[in-house]
Amino acid sequence: MEIDPHSQPFRDNYKLLIGSVVPRPIAFVSSQNADGRLNLAPFSFFNAVCPNPPTIMFAPVNRSADGTRKDTLLNILETEEFVVNIVTEDIAENMNIAATEYPKQYNEFEEAGLTPAPSVKITPPRVKESPINFECKLTKHVSIGEDGTPGSGNVIIGEVVYFHVADDLYHEGRIDLEKLKPIARLAGDDYCRVTDLFAMPRIPYETK
Repeated sequence: MEIDPHSQPFRDNYKLLIGSVVPRPIAFVSSQNADGRLNLAPFSFFNAVCPNPPTIMFAPVNRSADGTRKDTLLNILETEEFVVNIVTEDIAENMNIAATEYPKQYNEFEEAGLTPAPSVKITPPRVKESPINFECKLTKHVSIGEDGTPGSGNVIIGEVVYFHVADDLYHEGRIDLEKLKPIARLAGDDYCRVTDLFAMPRIPYETK
């Protein structure tokens, strides 16, 4: 099958993307606006960018119903700070509750039963129940598509200015994935666990 993305609704393109780009890690982003109102929301268009400086990116898509920007994006553009919290099996249900689009006056920390914990270098709190938190400062915002159009998007690039890692997960500079038990996003209501690992060392060029 061959498909011209311009010949079909953006929602069909979205389904192709999320069904093909899998599994996707989840950025559970905590932020707050200038008045101190907290927000917590998951985003599965998320990845690392580079280690020097340590940089991550995630992409909050504008609301499909009306094209408006989500509260997380508005908060980050206003304060230039946010925290990426890693989602594990233990807080998967809490994350799913926070994924609901609540009105502005609601606090997703409270709705999801999660605890805001103080950050060290920035103002927005991290999720205490998450074993890994990245305190981030905004590096760059890129608007994709025509802003205000349903399905258009944004790329948020942020520098990690402080790491929080649970002691039992960190061994000789590496994260113990079996103890971390991260989950990843697929399509629709489907998620997956990191439970079937295999190693495949890279072969040096000169030995090929």
